[in-house]
Amino acid sequence: MPGMSAFAKASALTFFHQNWPTILRADFLRLAPLDRRPALDGILGKLGTLEVRLARSAADVRRAQRLRYEVFYGEMSAKPGRITRMTRRDADRFDQFCDHLLVIDRGADGAQPRVVGAYRLLRQEIAERHCGFYTQDEFDIDALVARHPGKRFLELGRSCVLKSYRDRRTVELLWQGVWAYVRHHRIDVMFGCASFAGTDPDRLAAPLSYLARYARADGEWRTRAHEHRAIAMDNAQTNEVDMRIALRAMPPLIKGYLRVGARFSDQAVIDQAFNTTDVLVILPTAKIDRRYIGYFGEDGERFAA
Repeated sequence: MPGMSAFAKASALTFFHQNWPTILRADFLRLAPLDRRPALDGILGKLGTLEVRLARSAADVRRAQRLRYEVFYGEMSAKPGRITRMTRRDADRFDQFCDHLLVIDRGADGAQPRVVGAYRLLRQEIAERHCGFYTQDEFDIDALVARHPGKRFLELGRSCVLKSYRDRRTVELLWQGVWAYVRHHRIDVMFGCASFAGTDPDRLAAPLSYLARYARADGEWRTRAHEHRAIAMDNAQTNEVDMRIALRAMPPLIKGYLRVGARFSDQAVIDQAFNTTDVLVILPTAKIDRRYIGYFGEDGERFAA
């Protein structure tokens, strides 16, 4: 949903649009007050030897960082700095303030548990108290939040799945965990960055123009990139965009967000460090397409442990 810079660097999930889990609308009236509910520290879902839960220790976070390094720098084309290369961990100052959602393979016959999927979650109240949102470096998130006083925002970031586990089960468990987190914290809006591989907007003209023309966040949801980093997205030379060409060139993660009703910025940002072109994804929980209601069950019990 809204990881990657946020949401985003998971463009390697080539199966994602086929296996996009159905997400439910929030029925927040059924939840107890925030200060009366227990911490979300148990197992949030389970499928076979796989389980999803939040990180419980610094060691858990380091395991997520090592997975991110393997995916972003080993498999993809991100450019590690000296410390990142030396530690072989994708880490930054935001990690200490975020919650880290983990998919863990407990294995069979006593095998050592292994982190095979991860998502980084940053709630608005934590961001405001500490370091702000990661995505704020590229887009004017402060203005977006200011237009919606009283709504709870959640930034999704650094989503990744180990290549050998990149299948429907792992992704469904990640989104089972995200949905449990959204319900627990009464999140109203998910957002983050989604990425296209490469840094040449001309080569991405068809999919970028498609998003700018047909899936743009308008009105109170429109959010601009910072002026010194903004790249125009509607670069198609004709009045019409060939939807087939545009969709074929669309990263699977973005296709997934399109399916559930997300909207996008009409400006992009070049991320040289990750060798990507980033767009902002905005997904109010109340706007999730009703066709996708029901998959996890009203209270997320489909994969409950």
